[in-house]
Amino acid sequence: MEKSGSIDSLGSKRSSSRQPSVDSLSSTSTSRSDRSAPAKPPSAMSSESVATSAELSPEMRVKPKAAAKKVLRESDKEEPQLLPNETVQDMAQDVTYFCPFIGALRGTVTVTNYRLFFRCMDREPTFVLDIPLGVVSRVEKIGSASSRGDLSYGLVCKDVRNLRFAHKQMDDTLRKSIFEVLMKFAFPVSNGLQIFAFEYGQVFPENGWKVYDAVSEYKRQGIPNESWRITKINDHYEVCDTYPSTLAVPVNIPDEELRRVAAFRAKGRIPVLSWIHPESQATVTRCSQPMVGVNGKRSKEDEKYLQAIMDANAQSHKLFIFDARPSVNAAANKMKGGGYESEDAYQNAELVFLDIHNIHVMRESLRKLKDVVYPNIEDSHWLSNLESTHWLEHIKLILAGALRIADKVESGKTSVVVHCSDGWDRTAQLTSLAMLMLDGYYRTIRGFEVLLEKEWLSFGHRFQLRIGHGDKNHTDADRSPVFIQFIDCVWQLTRQFPAAFEFNEYFLVTILDHLYSCLFGTFLCNSEQQRLKEEIPKRTVSLWSYINSQLEEFTNPLYVNYSNHVLFPVVSLRHLELWVGYYIRWNPRMRPQEPVHQRYKELLAKRAELQKRVDELQREVTNRSASSSSERAGSPTRSITPVQTFV
Repeated sequence: MEKSGSIDSLGSKRSSSRQPSVDSLSSTSTSRSDRSAPAKPPSAMSSESVATSAELSPEMRVKPKAAAKKVLRESDKEEPQLLPNETVQDMAQDVTYFCPFIGALRGTVTVTNYRLFFRCMDREPTFVLDIPLGVVSRVEKIGSASSRGDLSYGLVCKDVRNLRFAHKQMDDTLRKSIFEVLMKFAFPVSNGLQIFAFEYGQVFPENGWKVYDAVSEYKRQGIPNESWRITKINDHYEVCDTYPSTLAVPVNIPDEELRRVAAFRAKGRIPVLSWIHPESQATVTRCSQPMVGVNGKRSKEDEKYLQAIMDANAQSHKLFIFDARPSVNAAANKMKGGGYESEDAYQNAELVFLDIHNIHVMRESLRKLKDVVYPNIEDSHWLSNLESTHWLEHIKLILAGALRIADKVESGKTSVVVHCSDGWDRTAQLTSLAMLMLDGYYRTIRGFEVLLEKEWLSFGHRFQLRIGHGDKNHTDADRSPVFIQFIDCVWQLTRQFPAAFEFNEYFLVTILDHLYSCLFGTFLCNSEQQRLKEEIPKRTVSLWSYINSQLEEFTNPLYVNYSNHVLFPVVSLRHLELWVGYYIRWNPRMRPQEPVHQRYKELLAKRAELQKRVDELQREVTNRSASSSSERAGSPTRSITPVQTFV
């Protein structure tokens, strides 16, 4: 595979024999050979009707339907355009929204079983706040009624915002306030109600649930082969209830031994194949920690299993075990019966700790970041305040760990095993980022969807626990921004390699918005088994149905499809940035004057136009060549190879 480095050298080739050290990897990376212009996508619902939560200032707000219709019906002024099966639950007039950027705004609040919709008619253009209730983390009553009889409420949101409203206290104490209604539908799970995704019935041209098929993805990688086989031992989730039903394991390890290995790994999460190098056959495998405990327990079956993983790669006689945790934390896990592999027990294996902190540290880091960026930024202390959150340091450690894994597989031609404690948080971050660096397929829109379905959803990242869909228990210790960090890392890669990814920033933001929205079923539940039990694919719509039905919205016009290139990003802090387009997007002063998203669509249209012209010219050249050769009856014919030109 070819490697490419920084933005300046994207597409430049380097000798594949070079094996840079981890320190020198800062200037190496890759892309692929260009694709023709994207096909015209099927129609999908309007951006307004699927509104990812958006708080917009009057001067920056774009309302597609409002722009198209200058004359609005009276009913349109008061209520949002409802989605299929979305119903209005309550409405209140004369509510004040305290916008941190504009000031107090009086208007109407509508609460449905999916969203909160605030509209202020006193401003020109009309100010609108449209928030999916799934974004709300908690609702707080602020103080007692004011002298004017106003009740004040605060909405703390999962997407960095804090919103504050006030409304007149009801004379009729029997009638619930609109914010009590909001509490009910913002936390349906806590109130015995269904999450809105189960009611939403929008039909799209494509079924997103068919994007990922485990057997097809393994087949794309060349599995099964002489060293790896597909096992159905977990078909009924009996060996491991948080793993998928289809697993790839070394061919010389029978199913009976897999059960004994599972007994030695936390939660039964045995080492299984995530990705295999198409040339060297070096592999990325993932698992959970071994249950060695304080007494240093061993398992012959587990040791034999890791040896089999190493033997499956004839290019190397070594195996690297990457433990995502700091060594101190890994050692502390021995007190709970866990721990890490001993290099004495596992011959030819080298253990590396990657020093990535646990979910509690990450949760606290995001809380600090939220305090720094919303609502107002203290400009004079911006850098020191940002540093105090340690957010970018955590992003750096995750990227650096994934880079070391990709380097060992690509440059070292060595197989790696990756785990943390349970193997569903930091492990998913590392394997998916390493695979994104190693395999250009995952840098396409559909490939990235497959990557999320495979490494995050099927392998049991606990989305329900980490995000808390519909659950009012905002202090739950299981909440953590693990997946948000992963998407942040992906965004950092797109910055360093702007032509290497088929998708744009809006694609990543849309994924995170619908991580919270509860509009789609994609991120519900904690495992594949739970999703099948709840019949998620039958009863809900996939996020990929929405995205794949309007691909032009999410396509990067700068994308160049280089083949077999590996990305080696720069992971030093000076090359990382805070993702302003996500964390600070609510601040109107931080938005570009011209929407980048619109500019992308214009570039895509221009690219398609130029590609069409190139195709016409190629046909013209071919036809002329064919006619001129036929005129020369006696002369030998020449074969004309069409020029492969890409815009």
